[in-house]
Amino acid sequence: MKRQIPKRERGAALLAVLLLVAVTGAIAASMVEGLRLSRAVAVNATARDQGRLFADGVEQLALLTIDDRILESPERTTLAGGWNGATRTIQLPGGGSADVTVRDGGNCFNVNSVVDGQPGRPLVRRASGVGQFMGLMIALEVPEPDARRIAEAAADWVDSDAVPGPGGAEDEAYAAGPTPYRTGNTLLADPGEVRALAGMTADIYARLRPWLCALPVNDLSPLNINTLSLEQAPLLAMLAPGQITLERARRVLARRPSGGWANQVEFWRVEAMSELNVPLDVQVQPQLRTNWFTLDVQVRLMESEYRENVLVDARLQPSRVVQRRWTE
Repeated sequence: MKRQIPKRERGAALLAVLLLVAVTGAIAASMVEGLRLSRAVAVNATARDQGRLFADGVEQLALLTIDDRILESPERTTLAGGWNGATRTIQLPGGGSADVTVRDGGNCFNVNSVVDGQPGRPLVRRASGVGQFMGLMIALEVPEPDARRIAEAAADWVDSDAVPGPGGAEDEAYAAGPTPYRTGNTLLADPGEVRALAGMTADIYARLRPWLCALPVNDLSPLNINTLSLEQAPLLAMLAPGQITLERARRVLARRPSGGWANQVEFWRVEAMSELNVPLDVQVQPQLRTNWFTLDVQVRLMESEYRENVLVDARLQPSRVVQRRWTE
């Protein structure tokens, strides 16, 4: 027998039904939103993985191009062909694209050159490297006292001992700060680590960052005198701080032979360079062949964009990747 709902309870029953419908709808909406987010995460993860795979392929193509260029001219690397800084765009399946830019990766100041020492042995301060770091900063209009302090602090940060050099800083200088930390006592892995040096400021770092690199070796900066541009004159000026002005450095680069210098002797015989007094390790520092390259890879796929910075060691063939950094 069907039970009749009393008239006085019909409003409450209707309210209960409406509340049940509202709760059910909220649960359904939440589930749909969860499914939507899950799908978006899955799509982004797929795009990320595909983007990295495509970047790996573009990277391998660039390595082959680098090796071909070296094979064509094993003794010298020049700007012929306009390769340095040129961007190549590659269309990818699915409507995406990738841009790859190849640059000379040795035309920079190697922050690890402030020390000397072979693998497995203690790292010690290198006067030439410290002087060049200071010279670069002065060329970039950093006050000399600040430049000297930062350069000496860099040597103390990387060297193996705990004894501060002249004007440098070891553990005790950093332990007294609001956020205590210690020196690395090893080669730097990234140029950004210099932000931790005593005397470094945000303004000075902003000036220095485009000129710095952290090669996985502590050799003096392997500047290729045949690929340096006029804008990179500060790198040439740092070879002999106080002797090579920016104007002189620009004049030397502007008068470079069209096919580049054939050897180091020819370079040092240039009128503006012949009268300089530089130590032996600096005399053999300028290079004629590029041994380090950097690749800037940008992949655009679906609604995602990924960037990759790659350091390539081309000292031996085939060239190999030694550093890789991803950003999204």
